[in-house]
Amino acid sequence: MGRRGSRTQILRARAIGATSAALMRLPERPLIAGADSVGELWYRATPRRAAMARANLRRVCGWLAAERRGPARAQRAGTDAHALEALVRAAYRHQARYYLELLRAPGLTAAYVDARLEKLTPEVLAESEADERGVIYTGAHFGPIELPAWVAGHGHRPPVVGVTETVDDPELQAWFARSRTSTGIRLVSLDIAHRELRAAIDAGGAALVVVDRDITGGGTPVALFGSPAPLPSGAAILAAETGARVFFEAMWRVGDGRYRGWMREIPVPPEGRLRGRVTAVLEATARAIEDAVAEAPEQWWAVFFPIWPDLAPEPRS
Repeated sequence: MGRRGSRTQILRARAIGATSAALMRLPERPLIAGADSVGELWYRATPRRAAMARANLRRVCGWLAAERRGPARAQRAGTDAHALEALVRAAYRHQARYYLELLRAPGLTAAYVDARLEKLTPEVLAESEADERGVIYTGAHFGPIELPAWVAGHGHRPPVVGVTETVDDPELQAWFARSRTSTGIRLVSLDIAHRELRAAIDAGGAALVVVDRDITGGGTPVALFGSPAPLPSGAAILAAETGARVFFEAMWRVGDGRYRGWMREIPVPPEGRLRGRVTAVLEATARAIEDAVAEAPEQWWAVFFPIWPDLAPEPRS
């Protein structure tokens, strides 16, 4: 038995569960409008958080403008303060939508996903699912991340294992685990992640790893949007150790309840020193993150957290 929470934590987790059950039964469009309103209030209530997003998005959009990539609104945000602020506000709305999607995740069905998700690279997805060896699916804190988890969990044969951060609330942690298990994956904590992910790969299953935030502090610096940022190396090490193929998934919102996504294979050097092979995988991963975020920078909700060591948030004037 796991550790039980306090009475308050138990009641809170039950309330979240009841809210989730209710939201799965309500029509989606008004819920999305409600989430957008919550995002606007969140933006006004958390100026320090907005400052972090502003600093990160300024770097991203400045790079996109210099490279002439991404939507026009993002390129303008690289040099125009008003366009940048509009993108920050949009980032809040999209993160609020993420929490709505998390609460509704247990209600995802194959019919919903088939009707709402436009797969731009179905042949790569089919190739990853047909591989009889274990594979590694990677992605970023970008767009509706419950959706790529669902696609991987229902498309690949088990075991499909993902990693979750630990929160200091065992009841909330248990609810997160139950919710995300509904996507077809089994979640494990960071302290046992390497062992469990490798076991899934060895069994011919899949490992799911988010690779754009260095949570533990042991990441490897690589160029990301033109500046060095530490990326977590766990998935790259697993790939080098096991020989598993690595596929990067990106999905983003293109309207109310509609999504678009692609997948690409990340090359893993078959020979050489471990450090060099890991760095090569991380550099290719950084290029994939850049390509994903270029589709819709406001949907990269890692911008609310530190990404580049040299970049401190600036207060809004």
